[in-house]
Amino acid sequence: MIRLVLILLFVVLFLICSIPLLIIEYFIGKFNMDVKNRSSLAIVNWAFRVCLLIGGVKVTVIGEENVPKDQAVLYVGNHRSYFDILITYVQVPRPTGYISKKEILRIPLLRDWMKNLHCLFLDRKDIKQGMKTILEGIEKIHSGISICIFPEGTRNKVNDTFLPFHEGSFKIAEKSGCPIVPMSINNAAAIFEDHIPKVKKTHVILEYGKPIYMSEMTREEKKGIGAKVQEIIKETYFKNKELV
Repeated sequence: MIRLVLILLFVVLFLICSIPLLIIEYFIGKFNMDVKNRSSLAIVNWAFRVCLLIGGVKVTVIGEENVPKDQAVLYVGNHRSYFDILITYVQVPRPTGYISKKEILRIPLLRDWMKNLHCLFLDRKDIKQGMKTILEGIEKIHSGISICIFPEGTRNKVNDTFLPFHEGSFKIAEKSGCPIVPMSINNAAAIFEDHIPKVKKTHVILEYGKPIYMSEMTREEKKGIGAKVQEIIKETYFKNKELV
């Protein structure tokens, strides 16, 4: 319980104390957006690393060489924990926006940092807004910003299972031409979700699969891209269970 309290205390203090940084970042963005992108990445990366340190989370990364460093990508992963975002974000080599639910926009300061990181906010009940979010994601990719999605659509609450991947999520890769990088995350729910409200010292495995290019696929293969990527992630997930 003490780890959870310390993490929440740190997050609140960080958000409050970072108000001057948000103001500075705003003006930096007026003159040099690339500098703002890199500085926002570094600041939030540091904050997430502190949260993981407080939580006693050790992350083993496999396949880091599979992530292209010279272009924006679409990260696709399984989703069991709130900590999935922290675990994956501290590894990204370039500015990366996450697709999140629109309810996050109600949280002041957090939403401002997420906007600085080019996160997109999805209304899962509005199909038209969902298409708009996909188009925004394509624009981000074209501007050099990677995008991360968890295409199960919500946190899966059952261990060792996978919810269907929403095929629409992959339109960002299909229309932008960027590579898809599968991410398999093992044991993240053991940090918090498996024993709420305690945060426990945990070993997590994060593995990146080889990039997938939809431009090299046939039309039929593209139709089943969600199932294909999920199968890659599932195979890696069960392979890595013994490493946890």
